[in-house]
Amino acid sequence: MDYIKPADKAYKKTIIALFLGSFVTFADLYSTQPVIPLIAKQFQVTPTIASLSLSFCTGALALFLLILSFVSNSFDRKKLMTVSLILSAVLSICVGLTGNLYLLIAIRFLQGAVLAGFPSIAMAYINEEFDKKTMGLVIGIYVSGNSVGGLSGRLIVGVLTDLASWRVAILILGIISLIIGIFFKMMLPESHHFTNKKCTFKTNLRTFIQTLKQPSLLLLFGIGFILMGGFVTLFNYIGVLLTSEPYNLSQTLVGFIFIIYLVGTFSSTFMGRMADHHDRPNVIIFSIMLMVIGAIMTLSSPLVLKIIGLGFFTFGFFGGHSVTSSWVGILAGKSQKAQASSLYLLFYYTGSSFVGATGGVFLGHFGWIGVIALIVVLLVIAILFSVSTSYIQHHKSVLQVKKSIVRN
Repeated sequence: MDYIKPADKAYKKTIIALFLGSFVTFADLYSTQPVIPLIAKQFQVTPTIASLSLSFCTGALALFLLILSFVSNSFDRKKLMTVSLILSAVLSICVGLTGNLYLLIAIRFLQGAVLAGFPSIAMAYINEEFDKKTMGLVIGIYVSGNSVGGLSGRLIVGVLTDLASWRVAILILGIISLIIGIFFKMMLPESHHFTNKKCTFKTNLRTFIQTLKQPSLLLLFGIGFILMGGFVTLFNYIGVLLTSEPYNLSQTLVGFIFIIYLVGTFSSTFMGRMADHHDRPNVIIFSIMLMVIGAIMTLSSPLVLKIIGLGFFTFGFFGGHSVTSSWVGILAGKSQKAQASSLYLLFYYTGSSFVGATGGVFLGHFGWIGVIALIVVLLVIAILFSVSTSYIQHHKSVLQVKKSIVRN
């Protein structure tokens, strides 16, 4: 069967299914983020401890993404993604029913492990099933599901928390996620370019090592680590800042601030389309610079400037992630696509967990300026990684041209 193209009947149906799966993944994964101040207050712990409800979830996701990178080629793509979404929804309902902080963190760890079955497989599915000429746009649309899911999840949790409680809010989000998971199963076409491979551990390890030996891919993994780490760190603790003096915003208003995620819906698609026609490193650097500008703007006192800064930051993040993740799929060999996607997301979510937790330490010792300083330094490193990747790929192209001339 041919690869899926915009003119095909399955094109819209497949994109909608992947968009919904991406939506649910981000909504469930970050469901506790907007209520970190409330969790800290209820259980009488610091925001850093309360943020473990997120860090443990993303940390487990990163760990199990590594495990899946060894076995993903042995499982049906659609079944694995469907099971991931439905089990995650059930665990969200369990989070809403628990009243113990340690049990909550344990359930969130399990939820992260379960969610690992969706992101890397979805990216591999896109790389395998869609025409390469539309790859940037398709992944951009898929990533936009992240922004809409993140926005909707936070709005739902924020509003319902003020109306009832944060537990009720997450429980209802779990029910919504379960319904969407069932729709995903009904809409997504079966894989047509995936072959079930019963690979040995030795074969998978060899492919894993070959992927890690590619400097360009390692640098892109590093960019993913930094982008997600910086993004989660800022949004983990912006609620702590805005619910305190002098702003004293309610949980609903803090939730509505996440409507800024809508710019990510546009930027991931826009930047993905730009990357299909322009130099990818330059698009990534432009995205990162927007993040730097946005982060610095949140240091200003007026609330309106902080919100505008969040807009720049969010636009840059989703654009940068979209282009970087699509570049990973392009640079990886055919036999390495699933593992390369898994490794990118391993670094991506490890950044979320590690940098997110580290940001809490900086907040406690240096305040908001410490959080922003951490983020900006990391983003400068990400720019250097992008420049280095461009240099390596250019050098490879020159060598290939020279070899071609010698042969002829």
